Amino acid sequence: MLRLSGLSLPLDHPADAIAPAICQRLAVQPADLVSWTLFKRGNDARRRNAIQLVYTLDIALTNEAEVLARLAGDKDVRPTPDMAYRPPVTAPDGWSGQRPVVIGAGPCGLFAGLILAQMGFRPIILDRGKVVRQRTKDTWGLWREARLNPDSNVQFGEGGAGTFSDGKLYCRVKDPRFLGRKVLEEFVKSGAPDDILWEAHPHIGTFRLVTMVESMRASIEALGGEYRWETRVDDLELERLPDGRQRLRGLHLHDGSFLEADHVVMAVGHSARPTFEMLHRRGVFLEAKPFSIGVRIEHPQSWVDQARYGKCAGHPDLGAAAYSLAHHASNERTVYSFCMCPGGRVVAATSEEGRVVTNGMSQYSRAEFNANSGLVVGIDPARDYPGGPLAGIEFQRHWESLAFEAGGGNYHAPGQRVGDFLAARPSTALGEVAPSYKPGVTMTDLSRCLPGFAIDAIREALPVFGRQIARYDHPDAVMTGVETRTSSPVRITRGKDFQSLNVDRLFPAGEGAGYAGGILSAAIDGIKVAEAVAASIVAMR
Repeated sequence: MLRLSGLSLPLDHPADAIAPAICQRLAVQPADLVSWTLFKRGNDARRRNAIQLVYTLDIALTNEAEVLARLAGDKDVRPTPDMAYRPPVTAPDGWSGQRPVVIGAGPCGLFAGLILAQMGFRPIILDRGKVVRQRTKDTWGLWREARLNPDSNVQFGEGGAGTFSDGKLYCRVKDPRFLGRKVLEEFVKSGAPDDILWEAHPHIGTFRLVTMVESMRASIEALGGEYRWETRVDDLELERLPDGRQRLRGLHLHDGSFLEADHVVMAVGHSARPTFEMLHRRGVFLEAKPFSIGVRIEHPQSWVDQARYGKCAGHPDLGAAAYSLAHHASNERTVYSFCMCPGGRVVAATSEEGRVVTNGMSQYSRAEFNANSGLVVGIDPARDYPGGPLAGIEFQRHWESLAFEAGGGNYHAPGQRVGDFLAARPSTALGEVAPSYKPGVTMTDLSRCLPGFAIDAIREALPVFGRQIARYDHPDAVMTGVETRTSSPVRITRGKDFQSLNVDRLFPAGEGAGYAGGILSAAIDGIKVAEAVAASIVAMR
């Protein structure tokens, strides 16, 4: 088969238009076209009143070799790649060695555990939080009653932070082995809609993610894996090697017990601050990492649909419109949209008492009234939080604490209308746009809880973005703060063998370790690290 990319057709083309378009594009006769299947579908909305659907197709032809030779210089025509996943190693027959341990049950830990289980290594998966349905109840406790459980919330528990998000399943990482396809196929097996396999920007949404992670847990357990919930790792047991390096021997757990372990995947999320502090005390090599800080901005979804799709707004093949924006400000700061959630809501995402953190979430339908996005400013350690590998954590905590105070000290988020923000005056009332954040929003002045350089950069960027997306800088659009958990402020640095630079058999992985940013990239990293763990175990025999 061959793969044809970039085949564009009008938005409302008839269903039978694809085959003739293939023949025209490849200059073949209809009789030469045996079959075709859809690989990806996206849209080109650069001309909003003449939107095109853009297809990538896998095609069977009677004269495939001739077509490939004739179009050898065409970047959009190539042989269909082999996307099947094949584990590089498997457990030897009758293997009964020490079981690998995965710390964290988010997307990275989930796929590290799944791949290790599929290879026959019967992993043990630890998580400080709870199973996903109990975790959901605890999360609603904060949203509805301003009651926080520090160990079971948006950040901690089965499914990780991605469970309470838009469920986006696309990323920009290079993926020559098509590991992302493996992730999507496992999700579909676990109950995700089939369209995630062919939508150019697939998403799932929170409710579907809940049932999916439950199904994947059952698959891991059926293969001999084991979960241990409400189990926090408080310390590492290390031994010193003759060359001065350290080697992992086991884990000290919060209940005082010890778990012997010689291969550990550290797949904690970016909010696992006590774990980062413990690793630092133990001398595990860490370094501070750039991240971003800002707010959540909300507009009616209808405004965004109209701005992006014009007269095509509301078309069933387009759904709720998204956007991606960036501006390099005069103070040398980059302002950009982050984790845009069409038809969603802003959610309380703190994991520590006395702090306010915002994030975005959507359901699969993306049918809620508002669109929201992070509006954040890039920051870096040398310029903004010098002082060691944990300085970024303290930087986050500082602004989250100020947001808690500005919101009234009850987990309400501080909010401000865009018109007031641009005029540098506090907001005292809402306008046309109602914020979605729960348990509530206190209208105030966001300059109380963001760095001055971020305020200046966002003020400059908003009118620029308003020229790109109509009404983006509308005076009644609402911003709530603060958005600080955009990515990990720490990197648990690893080598080419995926092990810590100075602790043998400790495998940092995923978003918390600084090697991913989102569900799909974290899951892909989990697969790679699981393969490295398996290879190390087999090499020890």
